[in-house]
Amino acid sequence: MTQLGATITPDGIRFTVWSSSARRLWVSLFDDTGAREIERLELNPEGEGVHALLVPGLGDGMRYGFRADGDYAPERGLWFDPNKLLTDPYALEIDRPYQYHWRLAAKRHEGADTAPLMPKAIVAALPEAVAPQPALFQPGGLIYELNVGSFTKLHPDVPEAQRGTIAALAHPAILEHLKRLGVCAVELMPVTASIDERHLPPLGLSNAWGYNPVTFMALDPRLAPGGLKELRDTVAALREVGIGTILDLVFNHTGESDRLGPTLSLRGLDARTYYRHMPDGRLANDTGTGNTIACDHPVVQRVVLDTLRHFVRNAGVDGFRFDLAPVLGRVDGTFDPEAPLLEAIAGDPVLADRVLIAEPWDIGSTGYQLGNFRPPYLEWNDRYRDDVRRFWRGDAGAIGALATRLAGSSDVFGGAGQPVSRSVNFIAAHDGMTLADIVAYEKKHNAANGEHNRDGHNDNLSWNNGVEGETNDAEIANARFDDQRALLATLFASRGTIMLTAGDEFGRTQKGNNNAYAQDNAITWLDWAGRDQALERYTAALSQLRSAFAPLSDTNFLTGKAAAEIPDVEWLTETGAPLGESDWNDPSRHRLVMMLGNREGGRLAVMVNGDRRQCVFTLPLRDGYEWRPAIETQAIDLARPLPGRTVNFMIERRAGKARAGKGS
Repeated sequence: MTQLGATITPDGIRFTVWSSSARRLWVSLFDDTGAREIERLELNPEGEGVHALLVPGLGDGMRYGFRADGDYAPERGLWFDPNKLLTDPYALEIDRPYQYHWRLAAKRHEGADTAPLMPKAIVAALPEAVAPQPALFQPGGLIYELNVGSFTKLHPDVPEAQRGTIAALAHPAILEHLKRLGVCAVELMPVTASIDERHLPPLGLSNAWGYNPVTFMALDPRLAPGGLKELRDTVAALREVGIGTILDLVFNHTGESDRLGPTLSLRGLDARTYYRHMPDGRLANDTGTGNTIACDHPVVQRVVLDTLRHFVRNAGVDGFRFDLAPVLGRVDGTFDPEAPLLEAIAGDPVLADRVLIAEPWDIGSTGYQLGNFRPPYLEWNDRYRDDVRRFWRGDAGAIGALATRLAGSSDVFGGAGQPVSRSVNFIAAHDGMTLADIVAYEKKHNAANGEHNRDGHNDNLSWNNGVEGETNDAEIANARFDDQRALLATLFASRGTIMLTAGDEFGRTQKGNNNAYAQDNAITWLDWAGRDQALERYTAALSQLRSAFAPLSDTNFLTGKAAAEIPDVEWLTETGAPLGESDWNDPSRHRLVMMLGNREGGRLAVMVNGDRRQCVFTLPLRDGYEWRPAIETQAIDLARPLPGRTVNFMIERRAGKARAGKGS
C-alpha cells in the first residue's frame, strides 16, 4: 500500500497525495521561514488516484504544501484552484496556527495566492515507536475531561511560558492534583490544529475548544509548541504516575465549513471524496458545521485509521473519544453499528486494546444512537446526565430513573443480554453548564458569544436555589454547595465509567454560559486561586471511596439477583424496608432511597435524601457487624436525622475491624 504524505528516504523526500479528480497536482516548497515559495514541482500520477514525486536532496524540516487544478464547480463538489495552498492531509506538523481570512474562501476567479495566509506543513522524521504497552485505563475508572488551553492558563505553580500547553500537564503540581483526585485517565479535548469559524474574528472571539479541525494528525502549535515530542513526553509522564491519556478527536467535519467556507486541504484536493454530498450536489450537514466527512469512503477510512495508529505508535495514548461518532458509522448517510470504519477500528491490531469512546449523537437523520454502538465502544450517556439532574432539581417521579442510572443504565446498554455497562456517566461536560452553574442558573447566559443568547441549549435541567447567578446570600451559597456535593456523590456511586470535567471538583463557573466554545478568556480559564478547596477535598474523598470499595467501579449491571446467595444490590426505603412496586411508581413519593451494595465481608449503603427536609435512615443490622461512615468528612450519626439534599455513605464492617479506606 502506497504511503501517503511526505516520506523521508535515503534519496530525498517522496511527496504523495491522493485525489480521484484533480487533473494536475503540485508540491510547493518553502524556505525555512515559510514565507517564500522556492519551488513548485508537479507530481506524477501513479494510478488509482495516487500522485507522487521524489525530490532529491531534501530532508527533515522541509516546509511544503500542495496545490491542485481541475474543474471549479462548487455546486458539483469541485473546488480546484491552484491559487489555494493546501495542507497535506497527512501532515505531522505545521509551522504556525491557522487563522481565518476571507481570502481563504475567495472564489477561483476572485482570489490571490493564499500561501502567505496558510501554515506550511513541516516534514518530520518520526522517532522510534513507543514500546507497546497495555492501556492503563480500564472501564469503570474515572476520566477527567480537560481543555488543554484553559486548564493551566492561570495556575500559579506552572511556569508562565508553559501555561496552556500540553507540557504543562506533566508539571509536578498538576500531576499531584490529578493523583489526589484519583484520575485514571485524562481526556484531552482536541489538540490537533484547528481554525476559527468565520463569524468569530469580527466579534473579537476565537475558538477555545478546538472542535473545528483542518487536518487530523498535526498538533496545534499553540497547544504543543514542542510538537509530537511534547505530547509523547507528557503521555509518558502521566503514565509514570498511573494515569492514561485519551485524545478527543474530530473525524466528523473540518473547518472548511459550508459552501462559503475556506479551502484549506480536503476541499481543494477532492471534496467529492472526502465530504458527503446530497443528490443535488449540496454538502451534507449532519454536524451543524456545514460539512460532513464521508467516513464510508475507503480513502477517508484509511486517513482515520492511520491517524489513530499514529497517536498510539508515536505518542503512546490509551485511546480515543470520537466527537459526533455516528458520522463514523454512516453508510450512504444512514448509521450502521457494523459500519466498516467502526469495525475496522475495533479490530485493528494496533487499536484493538485501546479505549474507544463514542459521543453517540449528531444532528443528522438517525443521528441519535445512544446504546446502539457495539462493544468495545463506550458511550457518553446523556440519559444519565438528564435523569440525575431531574432528580436533584426536584422533578416528580424521578426516583426510578435515578436507580436505573446508578445501576448502570441496563435499559440503554443491556440489549441482547449484555451483562456489562458501556456507559460513560457524567453530570456536566465541556458542552453545557458547569457543575456549579447547574445549581446557580435556571437559564443560559450566552450574551458574550455574540449571538444574542440564541446559541446553546435552552433546556439545561438546571436550577438556581432562589437567585439567578452570583449572590452574597450565605443560605443560598450553602444550598448550592450541598447540591454540588450531592451531584458529585451520585456520580461516584454509579456503575459504569464516570467522567468529571476539569474544575467541577472545585466549583468552576462560566457565569451561566452553556456554550463557551468561543471564550478563550477568564470565562473558561480555570480559577485555581479561587477554587473551593472544601469541595475539592470532598471529591477526592469520593474517588478514594470508589477505589477502596471495588463494587462501585464494577461495570456489571446491578440487577438485585443473588450471587452465592447474596444479591448484588438491594433498594430500600429510608426505614430499611424493600422498595415495593407501588413505591417505585408513586410520583408523589417523597424523594428518599437507599442503595445497599453487597459483597462478601461487608456492605455499602448509599443513602439518598433528595428532599429539602431532614430524614432518619434506618440501616439493616446483622449480628457481628457494625455500620461506620465511609467518608471521614461525613460525620454521620444514624440516631439523628440526615440533612436534606445529601448523599451519605455508610460501610459495614465486622465489629471491631478497622476501616480499609479513609477519605481525605
